[in-house]
Amino acid sequence: MYSIGQFSKITGLSVKTLRFYHDEGILVPTYVDPDSGYRYYEYNDAEKARVVSQLRDLEFSLSEIREMLAQYDDEADLLDYLERHRQDFQDRIRRFRGVVKSLDRIISLEREAQRAMQNSNFEVQEKVLEPMLIAGVRMKGKYSDCGKGFSQIGRILGRYICGKPFCLYYDCEYRPDDADLEACMPVRRPKTEVAGISVRELPAARCVSLLHKGPYDQLGRSYARLLDYVRAKGLEPVLPSREVYLKGPGMIFKGNPQKYLTEIQFVIRESQAKAD
Repeated sequence: MYSIGQFSKITGLSVKTLRFYHDEGILVPTYVDPDSGYRYYEYNDAEKARVVSQLRDLEFSLSEIREMLAQYDDEADLLDYLERHRQDFQDRIRRFRGVVKSLDRIISLEREAQRAMQNSNFEVQEKVLEPMLIAGVRMKGKYSDCGKGFSQIGRILGRYICGKPFCLYYDCEYRPDDADLEACMPVRRPKTEVAGISVRELPAARCVSLLHKGPYDQLGRSYARLLDYVRAKGLEPVLPSREVYLKGPGMIFKGNPQKYLTEIQFVIRESQAKAD
């Protein structure tokens, strides 16, 4: 048998590390002198020590190594276990590669959005909205569901449409699954009432507005600019807010989202506007 010092020389593990592995139940000496407490190891322990050292280099945890050594005394079984673990690492690598690709896409989109905002010459404006006859379909659901409302209006009142589609948003918060919204289009007065579509006049109103160029999922930056503006001016926006889709996806082709053009409008409470 070898003393702990000799075993340290054979395995390349420090005496401190060997004592630690003993305390952790990872690498137990063959014999411990009951009087002196000296630890002694056999040659077979050296192979085990080398396996432990290699597993630690591969960032296996002590608990994993302890469990592994407790369950697999036979070398063949241990190799089977390591092969399964190798497959797990390969699966993780594939997932991480997917994560890296997603991160690259997010970083690219965010940088492009930041550049677009920095280079944008669009400014917040205050203006008066004229009265407008509209056809609207009120709904609760996802924001993308507004397309169904536009389709319904277009299908039934297509010949009366006389302007760009827009949405009225009745929530003051982001609600991705149950948003309270109304898909609207400016129209001329139809000859008959239309079931399921509200045809009415939106009254004149003062608003602050901002043109947003880019994808819809980046509208938040423009909303922030508008909110900062009304806060700085002491204005009070009222619901519903509006998004006018000046340029967006067509019925067949989605187009380039970087070129979408949306006007965000916050109607301002009239008493506040007069006070200014």
